[in-house]
Amino acid sequence: MSVIDPVGLERGVRGADRQAIARAITLVESSHPAHQPAAADLLERLAPAPGQALRIGLSGAPGVGKSTFIESFGTFLVDGGHRVAVLAVDPSSAVSGGSILGDKTRMERLACDPRAFIRPTPSGAVSGGVGRRTPETIRIVEAAGFDVVIVETVGVGQSEAAVAAMTDVFVLLLAPGAGDELQGIKRGIVELAHLVFVNKADGDLAGAARRTAAEYRNALHLLAGSDDGWNPEVHTCSALTGSGIPEAWGRIERYRDWYEATGARSRRRSAQARGWLWSEIAGSVRATIESQEDLKHLVESLEEDVAAGKTPASAAARRVIAAAFETAD
Repeated sequence: MSVIDPVGLERGVRGADRQAIARAITLVESSHPAHQPAAADLLERLAPAPGQALRIGLSGAPGVGKSTFIESFGTFLVDGGHRVAVLAVDPSSAVSGGSILGDKTRMERLACDPRAFIRPTPSGAVSGGVGRRTPETIRIVEAAGFDVVIVETVGVGQSEAAVAAMTDVFVLLLAPGAGDELQGIKRGIVELAHLVFVNKADGDLAGAARRTAAEYRNALHLLAGSDDGWNPEVHTCSALTGSGIPEAWGRIERYRDWYEATGARSRRRSAQARGWLWSEIAGSVRATIESQEDLKHLVESLEEDVAAGKTPASAAARRVIAAAFETAD
């Protein structure tokens, strides 16, 4: 990215120019210090965007058919008049740190539709299956006029609360086979879900999908409802045949209507903004430390002491923070 023009990028994003949207996302995802002022400028210019899009978080174990579901679900939505943005957070390459880009290649039909926009994003070192800049990316696609934003996570991991904390509705996608699923998915992740969709409810798996759905309905009765008072629902569908896809959207719409009517939306969005502020503060402190050679050398020496058991990690962290603030002064 050679010449950066935040004013031109803002104009292009608001005009739904796909190249401008892609360049804007690349800019805010960049960790290069020279790009930070332009990225901040662009985000401030886009800040007045209403942000009224419905943000859907989608997660599930590998093999449940997340990409196929999004392809079918997204196509249904655009055919119904919606504009859909998909932020498919891919596992980062261990060598380059870049996105593997597998999800986009599995959504060929949706990727070619001008009413949809798919952006594979590397997950990087951030836990929870989402990239650090995903909230800013959401802002960009909302400013471009996309009214449904789907954030697909890497998969069921240890911190799926990250995606639930930046979306309006969190959907857990399952495959038939309740016994294995109930053992393989952590209770905490199930408790985050507002909706549970059992995919692959077709052919020989249709009966197993119904049984899985029934077992999850029974299991969810044993759990308390979500923090906002919603009782999670379970639904079966087939991304392959399209069966149950309209009903899946209907359930999301029902949740959205309840969510807005109870005031949960405004409370959740406010909490998300406050939470992301602290996340940004933590990220900025780390970036500052990594950008200064003297602090990097201090961290490297302390890492060796911590690894050898000579210094507690908490004490080492306090030394680094103290040195960082002294440098700032």
